[in-house]
This record gives sequence, structure tokens and C-alpha cells, in this order.
Amino acid sequence: MNKKSIRFFNDREVRAVWDEEHSKWWFSATDIVRAINNEDDYVKAGNYWRWLKKKLNKDGIQLVSATHEFRFQAPDGKLRAADALDAECVLYIDRT
Repeated sequence: MNKKSIRFFNDREVRAVWDEEHSKWWFSATDIVRAINNEDDYVKAGNYWRWLKKKLNKDGIQLVSATHEFRFQAPDGKLRAADALDAECVLYIDRT
């Protein structure tokens, strides 16, 4: 069973899920992008995240092994699959 949590960064919610198998927290990539860029729009943040993944891939940085897909509860209450980052990858992205 995965635990769910809401964390805050720059007064923005960042959804998190505890992964029992790997004993670590995973954070919604889109929420992190929203928090860092102070973006209100989930769609714009999601588009930016997809663009960033492509750009990093072109630069030879693979996020595939660092990301996992979890179901996070969306603002409309539905569970949707979304990219999730662990704390190490979050720190890396925050430095770019």
C-alpha cells in the first residue's frame, strides 16, 4: 500500500506517494514544475515538463530510469497516471 502526502514548495502543493518497495517518496513532476516556475496552469506545466524531458534527452540526459509513473489525484478528483521524480532527481532539476 502506498501512502499519499501533500508537500509544499513556494506555497504550492506538490503531491507525493510513498513507494514501499523502494522505500522512498516520489513527487509529481508536473507539480514540481508548477512550483519552480510559479505556474498556475496545470496544462502549461505539463507541456513544459514534456518539453524539458525532450530537451534533456537531446542533451544526453536520460530521465527514464529516474522517473516512474504513479497515479496521483488530479484537482478534479480523478486518479491519473503522471510522471514522478524521487528526491535526487528533484534536486537535479531544481539546479537547472
